Amino acid sequence: MNIGDAARAAGLPTKTVRYYAEIGLVKPAARRENGYRDYGMQEVQQLRFVQRTRSFGFSIDTCRELLALYADHNRASADVKAIALDHLAQIETKMAELQSLHAELTNLASACQGDKRPDCPILKGLAVGETA
Repeated sequence: MNIGDAARAAGLPTKTVRYYAEIGLVKPAARRENGYRDYGMQEVQQLRFVQRTRSFGFSIDTCRELLALYADHNRASADVKAIALDHLAQIETKMAELQSLHAELTNLASACQGDKRPDCPILKGLAVGETA
């Protein structure tokens, strides 16, 4: 199938599929005589797999690693689990950072009167890094 059909089947924009081919993440099965990329069901499945891993926030490099493990039927599930747990720890760190930012911005917004006066604790807090 052509790149547009493969993209639709995988639920991805054509531009993304082209990018994945350019970086060697998911390569087309072949090229037709006219130079067009030709994708089969295996490549569509790989594209779906990458789409799903990206939706979990995995980096391209980690997607490449997971895709290789997915294709390796002799892999140890412990290898996959280690990657998942590492990413989970990164997500938890990011969540803690976001919760801290949420609390700080909530405090700044609460301190601001939101009236016509030029004094704004939000801007002051952003400028000096302090919560009002």
